[in-house]
Amino acid sequence: MRIRIAQALVIVLAIASLGAARRPISTGAMNYAPGPSKVAAAALSGQPKPFQVGPASWYGEDFHGRATASGEPYNMFDLTAAHLTLPLGTRVKVTNIRNGHSVIVRINDRGPVVPGRIIDLSYRAARTIDMRGTGVQRVRLDMVELHKFEPRKQPRTQTVAMLRRPAFQHTTLQQSNPRP
Repeated sequence: MRIRIAQALVIVLAIASLGAARRPISTGAMNYAPGPSKVAAAALSGQPKPFQVGPASWYGEDFHGRATASGEPYNMFDLTAAHLTLPLGTRVKVTNIRNGHSVIVRINDRGPVVPGRIIDLSYRAARTIDMRGTGVQRVRLDMVELHKFEPRKQPRTQTVAMLRRPAFQHTTLQQSNPRP
């Protein structure tokens, strides 16, 4: 009995595979996207393949003014984001899969630090794509412009040293000039 079931299963699979192999591929068949996935529908409709799809979060006031990985201070009102691997300065289109809203952001920091998330958006970028609720939404990332990051001409430590220098020189000048 088991042998007959196995033989029948093999015959059915062989017929199904022959029918699938002979079916002509048409553009109409390629546009069919089973299920409600907007990413799958976008991929089959001719749009380029997304760079990444996954959960995104945002960071705001707690980090406002702190230095980012690029050396610039974080501004929660700029359209910027943090990504673990993309080169700093790269522009990425971020699309909220839930509502279709999108924004183009510049990568200027490293992160996110929470495992599983693919990008951390600035406060303004998150508001632009209407991230609500817990602050974590499923997004699609598309490359807009890959950029090679060029470091600042002066390292940050030299800039801080230069800011302290005039006060030190001023003190030295006062001590070298005797009072009349």
